[in-house]
Amino acid sequence: MSEVEEAGYSVSRDKPALALSGGGFRATLFHAGAIVRLNDLGLLTRIARISSVSGGSITSGRLAQAWPRLTPKDGVFTNLWDEVVEPLRAFCGNSVDLTAIGLGALLPGKGVGDVLADIYDRLLDGITLQDLPDTPQFVFNATNLKTGRLVRLQKSRIADFTIGEIPSPTLRVAVAVAASSAFPPVLSPVEIRLDPAAWRKFEGAVHYDDRAYKERLSLTDGGAYDNLGLETVDRFDPVIVSDAGAPFASEETSGGFWPKQLFRVLDIATDQARSLRKRLLFAEAGRDGRTAVYAGIDRDPSAYPAPRLISADPAVIASLAAIRTRLDAFSASEQKKLINWGWLIMDLAARSFVATGVPSPEKLPFPDAPLG
Repeated sequence: MSEVEEAGYSVSRDKPALALSGGGFRATLFHAGAIVRLNDLGLLTRIARISSVSGGSITSGRLAQAWPRLTPKDGVFTNLWDEVVEPLRAFCGNSVDLTAIGLGALLPGKGVGDVLADIYDRLLDGITLQDLPDTPQFVFNATNLKTGRLVRLQKSRIADFTIGEIPSPTLRVAVAVAASSAFPPVLSPVEIRLDPAAWRKFEGAVHYDDRAYKERLSLTDGGAYDNLGLETVDRFDPVIVSDAGAPFASEETSGGFWPKQLFRVLDIATDQARSLRKRLLFAEAGRDGRTAVYAGIDRDPSAYPAPRLISADPAVIASLAAIRTRLDAFSASEQKKLINWGWLIMDLAARSFVATGVPSPEKLPFPDAPLG
């Protein structure tokens, strides 16, 4: 299992992979805390692939942009905070969604997806997929509205397995992040025009011969297909998952008001899909003798066997899990608490299964934003 041919590319599967879920700026900040703790534990420098969706792609995009400048020492990046966390905090202090919607309606020749990508370039400095490192592989996941399938946007290719792939694309990373985080219907679709002749066929690519599928991709949030970003990493060992997706809750009453009923049905379908993916992840890992590490925003810290010295109030956890998933301005307090919580729950998950024996930390990254 150490080397697997994946659509013509040799991929090492006996190294860690990281999946960053969707969830707007809430996810962006939660994942920032998670990668800080993975770095503290010496795991981030060993990651072979980072798969991301929606808000997770904002975190991953900045990490990818900064990767060539990160300085490793004894297996730990010494400047991760300055190069990744602080720029993400500054970016999440802005109202991105309303700006993109407003300018997308006003600027001639630009749609909301174009404006969204331009805004992301403030964080990503215009880099393209070809500027990304070979290791780790960064995979930004979006959903193809035409085929209903996952589109992988990465340095080696753009791929939809019902159409084929375009090797070595020169797409801006900001466009990939915009497509991955294009929450429907207000921020979507992100339209990407491509050369139909650039596609290479896969076996079973049923739409390869149809030009309409190859000349323009119409993409929406990757969470519509896989909100955990697991499909592109589910065979690695270990698979580390940082999940800031919305927790599902039962409701004592229901009504006939059809818009509310529609959204409730969508929530049920989304929760079911996420639950099935999580169950499949652990089932396959257990069957193959691999390790799955799951850190969820609504996870009970006591569910992990690792000892802990830092307390977390269930009411605080519940409030953080319920914070909005919009791309609007998050206050300094919200940012600090989300980063602290992502850091702490990833600490417990990692020390329980892949960094066993590491002593419990005694303080949070932001001591002035306690969780308990």
